[in-house]
Amino acid sequence: MNTFLGYLTVLILAAVLSAPAFAGYVRERRIDRQLRAAERRPVPAPTSRSRRGLAAHDVARAV
Repeated sequence: MNTFLGYLTVLILAAVLSAPAFAGYVRERRIDRQLRAAERRPVPAPTSRSRRGLAAHDVARAV
């Protein structure tokens, strides 16, 4: 029984110590998937409606 508890203690300790590293690895994989998906997504061309000059209220807000 002592041997079993020793192995169980080591196993639990290893899981607790490696959990943050595993969580970081999973997070990095998710970010990599999102970046690859963003690279494949086409970039829409700007239209003439989306480009406009500065208006008076834009300048008043900046000051």
